[in-house]
Amino acid sequence: MKTYLLPLVIVLSGLSLFAEERPPNFIVIFCDNLGYGDIEPFGSTVHRTPHLNRMAEEGMKFTHFCVTAGVCTPSRASLISGSYAQRVGMHLNKRDYHVLRPVSPYGLHPDEVTIAEELKELDYATAMVGKWHLGDQEPFLPTRQGFDYFFGVPYSDDMTARIWNQDGSHWPPLPLMENEEVIEAPADRDGLTKRYTEVAMKWIEQNHKNPFFLYFPQAMPGSTSTPFSSEAFRGKSANGPWGDSIEELDWSTGQLLDQLEELGIAENTLVIWTSDNGAPIRPEPGDITRGSNQPLHGRGYTTSEGAFRVPTIVWQPGTVPAGTICEELSTTMDLLPTFVAMAGGESKSKLKRDGHDITDLITGVEGAETPYPFFAYYYLDQLQAIRSGPWKLFLKLSSFPRHPHYRNNDQPNGPLLFNVVTDISCENNVADQHPEIVKTLSTYAAEMREDLGDTGKPGPGMRKPGKVTTPVPVVMIKE
Repeated sequence: MKTYLLPLVIVLSGLSLFAEERPPNFIVIFCDNLGYGDIEPFGSTVHRTPHLNRMAEEGMKFTHFCVTAGVCTPSRASLISGSYAQRVGMHLNKRDYHVLRPVSPYGLHPDEVTIAEELKELDYATAMVGKWHLGDQEPFLPTRQGFDYFFGVPYSDDMTARIWNQDGSHWPPLPLMENEEVIEAPADRDGLTKRYTEVAMKWIEQNHKNPFFLYFPQAMPGSTSTPFSSEAFRGKSANGPWGDSIEELDWSTGQLLDQLEELGIAENTLVIWTSDNGAPIRPEPGDITRGSNQPLHGRGYTTSEGAFRVPTIVWQPGTVPAGTICEELSTTMDLLPTFVAMAGGESKSKLKRDGHDITDLITGVEGAETPYPFFAYYYLDQLQAIRSGPWKLFLKLSSFPRHPHYRNNDQPNGPLLFNVVTDISCENNVADQHPEIVKTLSTYAAEMREDLGDTGKPGPGMRKPGKVTTPVPVVMIKE
């Protein structure tokens, strides 16, 4: 008996050591236009989200987690590249304005090194299931940007077949793609959440024995006035189609968490659940039919807190402390450097990035603080606000496109300063009481302008987007 015991102990010890040394898997669930107050862990009293409640109870809520834009394309560019959208040229173009539209010649430049490419260098399997929106032409597709597998739509689900009057281009039926081939057009938008979930789970099942990264940008609640959901959830919430879609998103999350536990990889998988920007319609008190960013001020598509600060939950049993809250400022730009660090690697890219490693925040290290001396709020190419610590300064501007506080060019005589920690709804302008803080944040704004420019004046730190000469519609390949 003793003759066989020692080899067995050695084998088991080796397996245990292998399990400990294996780097974590990463899953990023990225909802579309879902507001800060749209789920129960962040205060919703109308949407039932039991699986997100569980995720928050077993993980950590980030209450000051920000995106870099109030709209889809630039927000997604920052997550994928680890940089402000202005740095990678995905914030504005003459043809599409602020979000890429079908048959655009523009996309994320192939020379940018994405989060997927970084992790592939570390022997990760990589997949993207859902909404891309960083270019529908072949050089810009997910499969050309580091993803082994892609299943989803190349842009927003509301960009359906039509003639776009601005340039007369013909948009094809909404294409559902697998890798680089259209498999359905138009895509069945009612079934997207369910179908995406099934595909994501199948891919996890096929790849769970090795380190993997799944980017899962959901289609819902989406950009349409009436969100879509499958028959099992349609009409079941207390808040119409918007609520139906959110409750189905919650179901989807529960399916993934359960699968991770069944496969025995929950403790080795970091799951981050968040949104690409806040809800586009800020409801009046008592009106919850579209979406809620409450108690934050403002609506999506602006530089308000309601647009940039998004509900975020981080989950990894045994690594992320259960039932905790992180109130430190962090952003989607941080995911790339954080994942690379947690995977035990170092980026080989020489490109300048803006994100930071926030492993200490995620793992609850005592005393860990935000890595940001300041954070910039851009609308297109206009720098509208700067945050440092609890303070957010809205700058005095010469023009006011979609500014969340200035209406009809009726601007106060000075800047607006809010403590976004103690005054979460941004109701009290305290600029006159804190001139030294206004001065400091104005200095930070000057630093940003020196790097990434301001209205009509590009900065030296900006890189160009990708561009093709003759864009073509993404259409079904005829047999």
